[in-house]
Amino acid sequence: MLDFVLFMFFSVIESFSMFLLSFRLFKIDLYIVEMLFASIIMAFISYVLRHDYSFPIIDIATQYFLTFCFFWMLFRIQVFYAVIITGIAYQSYMLIQSLLFLFMNQLGIYSLPFKEFSSISYLLQFLSSLITVIIGAMIANKRKGFDFIPDKPNGRIDITFKEKILFALSLPSILVVMSTLFFASHLTRFFIVIPTAYALILYGYLYLSYKKDRGESWNH
Repeated sequence: MLDFVLFMFFSVIESFSMFLLSFRLFKIDLYIVEMLFASIIMAFISYVLRHDYSFPIIDIATQYFLTFCFFWMLFRIQVFYAVIITGIAYQSYMLIQSLLFLFMNQLGIYSLPFKEFSSISYLLQFLSSLITVIIGAMIANKRKGFDFIPDKPNGRIDITFKEKILFALSLPSILVVMSTLFFASHLTRFFIVIPTAYALILYGYLYLSYKKDRGESWNH
């Protein structure tokens, strides 16, 4: 029972912080109750897939898909932009978490003889979530972020070349997220590849979002 409670708690704050950062980044109003509701559902499904069926890879793909579904159907973001926000949300959060993993691994935390792996994982989740919330608060306080996401989910949108590229970045985004567990478990020496990939894809997302927000064209 304790394992279930701990898993749910840290998974909920992890998903909640990712939603919060996304909404702050795109200047979308916060829906706290809905965010908690979505986070609890995602945490429960994750627990079942990991502990009852031992399908961590399937869990990662499912969580990504659920995040998109909640952005689209619960928070009423137009489906095209929901794909983009999901990609940015995961790249942002996973960049933070992968860098923390590298830092903790360099400190030797993952090789301590007395540690419990689950406890270290919870610590990683908590620190990642805390940093994510702090970044989200800083974005809100400085009034930064993008505001090109349409308010009406069913409204007609004119898809530009930049938006097509933003959409296309979602494919490598999913692949990098799913490969993270494999690198962390089997290729720790080369794990630097993961945050580097996250950073490059996130840079593409943010650069194109900045261009889109300013209305700059590429002559396409």
